[in-house]
Amino acid sequence: MSNEDSSGEGRVLARNNTVDAVVAGLLAALGVVVMLEARRLGAGWTSDGPGAGYFPFYIGLLLSIGGAGIVYQSLRAKSADRGAFVDSEQLKRVLSVLLPSIGYVVGILLVGLYVASALFIAGFMVWLGKYSLAKSALIGVTVNAVFFLMFEVWFKVPLFKGTFDPLAFLGY
Repeated sequence: MSNEDSSGEGRVLARNNTVDAVVAGLLAALGVVVMLEARRLGAGWTSDGPGAGYFPFYIGLLLSIGGAGIVYQSLRAKSADRGAFVDSEQLKRVLSVLLPSIGYVVGILLVGLYVASALFIAGFMVWLGKYSLAKSALIGVTVNAVFFLMFEVWFKVPLFKGTFDPLAFLGY
């Protein structure tokens, strides 16, 4: 089987049946964790009815059985879908949004929602939208200034300012 998808876009990095097996394996493992915790809570029948872990135990059991069945089906069945799940070009496009979004979340923790959002908007405008740096910075700052006025001043709802609180000089 070739590593090239029929569309010729890029090298196939994962196949549908492999991803199905991995997700189903994680689901089965989650089911085992649920069963273990349910046993710890008391999965048996008590004098006044089912214990606290009775129903969660059987839900975990069903998750485990279903996950194991899907793993088997995706890896062993002749009818398993072996089509391309993601190729290198698709993964690059997904990562071009995912990685900056992770940076945005870290930025919120450090410099707060307003500053991180202004940088995020401007960054995406420059990088993916190919706008000029000046226009991007102006729009990023303007949008977040409006949000700042709306939430902090008018509605009096403080939003997270971050660990370093770079807007502390504004008195909010």
